[in-house]
Amino acid sequence: MFKALAACFLASILTENYILNRFLGICPFLGVSKKLNTAMGMSSAVTFVMVLATAVTWPIYTYLLLPNKLEYLQTVVFILIIATLVQLVETILKKYIPSLYNSLGIYLPLITTNCAVLGVTMLVIEKGSIDPSFGYINSLVNAFGAGIGFLVAMAIFAGVRQRLEKCNIPKTLQGLPITLIAASLVAVSFLGFQGLIDGLLA
Repeated sequence: MFKALAACFLASILTENYILNRFLGICPFLGVSKKLNTAMGMSSAVTFVMVLATAVTWPIYTYLLLPNKLEYLQTVVFILIIATLVQLVETILKKYIPSLYNSLGIYLPLITTNCAVLGVTMLVIEKGSIDPSFGYINSLVNAFGAGIGFLVAMAIFAGVRQRLEKCNIPKTLQGLPITLIAASLVAVSFLGFQGLIDGLLA
């Protein structure tokens, strides 16, 4: 059991990273990764929302929507729950950490429409339908791993972008082109972790 949870957690961070592997949450990844402190603050907020959203949406889907054949309401219900949680995070940051609240700007309320958060809540349901042993605990571990994976990707890319600012880049590649090239190279580097996950599952 512990080995399976550890493999699920590490896979969510490394080989199934929602940004670098599934390409979800690209908007904040490109928009808030210029400074490390902003990237870390955004990632912490996203991780909190991911775990809490999964903790709430999984039982609602399993014990309310599924038995009553209301699965078609899944997306609407999940978005409403995520929006409520984001409002909670926004209120807390505005009151207790105003500097981080101001630095995140428009990207904080955009967590509501961050497809990485919605993707986590929906994909754990999908995994549970494929593998009955993938239950509530697995879903929470997967969501937490996905949040940490989001944080790792943001932190690494923030460091890469800070280094890029000091480089002499050809004019044709400055701005978005070199940012996308750097993002693709970071994504490719994570493919090397596949052997680690396979070893845990063996």
